[in-house]
Amino acid sequence: MAGLAGKAKAGRGGNTSRKGRLDGAAGRRLDWVSTLASKGRGALRPEHLRFRRRPVGSKTLHLVLLDLSASMLRGEKLAWAKGCLLALTEQFYRDRDDMAVIGFAGEQARWLQSPAKAGAFNAGWIAPLRGGGGTPIQPAVDAVEGALRRCPPGTRATVWLLTDGRFDPLPVRPEGVDRCCIVDFENDAVALGRCQRLAAMWRGEWVRAELFATAS
Repeated sequence: MAGLAGKAKAGRGGNTSRKGRLDGAAGRRLDWVSTLASKGRGALRPEHLRFRRRPVGSKTLHLVLLDLSASMLRGEKLAWAKGCLLALTEQFYRDRDDMAVIGFAGEQARWLQSPAKAGAFNAGWIAPLRGGGGTPIQPAVDAVEGALRRCPPGTRATVWLLTDGRFDPLPVRPEGVDRCCIVDFENDAVALGRCQRLAAMWRGEWVRAELFATAS
C-alpha cells in the first residue's frame, strides 16, 4: 500500500483508495489497524491479518480526537497527525460511515466537524489547523460521551485518538464506545509510554504512528 509520509507533511497527497479493501471469506474486509497492532515492528505475516465484518443494519460513527497541544508541534507531529486524519476521513467516506472530529488544546476541546456523514473532500479544513497550549484530554472525552447520548439506538461508535500522550492523568474509557484505536505520535527523546498504557486501560488497540503511515 502507498505510504502516507508525504501526505502527513502536507495534509494532502497520494491516493489511498485501496486502503482497507482487501476482502476475506464471506465478504470480510481487512482491518488494517488491528493488523498493524498485531504485527508490531516485525515483518507482516499471514497470521497477523485481522478482518472485520460490517454489522448488518447498523450505523457506524467514527469520533476522531485530534491532539492540537504544544507538544504536538515538536518534530512535526501535528503535520503528521493531520495527514493521518485526512487518510481516516477518506476511509470513512469510502465506507459510507458517519464521522466527527474533536480538536483539543489550550484549556478546551472543540468540534472541528460535528457528527455527520463523512464527506469526500476534507483537506481544506484539515490543512489550516494549528496547535499550541495544554492538552485538555478530559473535555474531549466528555464531548464524545455527550455526542453518543444523542445518537440513534444501535449506532456503533469507534474512537480514534491521535496524540503523543503528553497528558496526565489518563482519562477513563468513554462510556458507550464500541471500539478504541490510539495512534501514538510520541517520538520524544524521553518516552513516557502513556498511549500504550491508555490503550490497555481502554481495552483498545495501540498503533505507532509510523506503522499507521506505512499501511495507509
